[in-house]
Amino acid sequence: MARDNPISRRTALKVTGAAAATALVAGCSDDDNGDDDNGEEEYEMEPGEEIIFYGDQNGWEGKEPSDIEDVQNPTLVLEEGEEYTIGWDEGDGVEHNIEIWNDDDEVVDGYETELTDDDEPDDQMLEITATEEMAAYVCQPHDTAMYGEIRVEEGDGEENGDEENGEENGEENGEENGEENGNGDDE
Repeated sequence: MARDNPISRRTALKVTGAAAATALVAGCSDDDNGDDDNGEEEYEMEPGEEIIFYGDQNGWEGKEPSDIEDVQNPTLVLEEGEEYTIGWDEGDGVEHNIEIWNDDDEVVDGYETELTDDDEPDDQMLEITATEEMAAYVCQPHDTAMYGEIRVEEGDGEENGDEENGEENGEENGEENGEENGNGDDE
């Protein structure tokens, strides 16, 4: 039986396989995976702000404020010494809670809620004061998926203190310089 096509089926499969492998390798080596922030974008929260999530066993999904809406496990930037409300008010029906952990995966200052499988719980909000030991907000039974980082920055109080000190020092230095250097009236 004569062949109409000079390329055998075996050769066609080899060529197709090689092309697919090349495309796969090219796709894997591309540095741009379409996710510019690699899930590590930080969201600065205003003092007093309510931070509300949807509790899903695949990850915390941001609801409020609007900056974190639909973001999974957003990294929260809090100001040291300031108060915030953080928690979840709607879930997927699976048992969840929320805890604030330090770097050793231990609860900070008793900031934790009881487990509940309520779809719309009313007891899953925490009133917290940001401290430097806070590292994450976590659902204890789903801590590998429902884990978001917390970064606490020094508050504006210190910056204002520096400004006040600068002004005070400037005034003191100016007075001292005026006394030391004089303006020519005393000589």
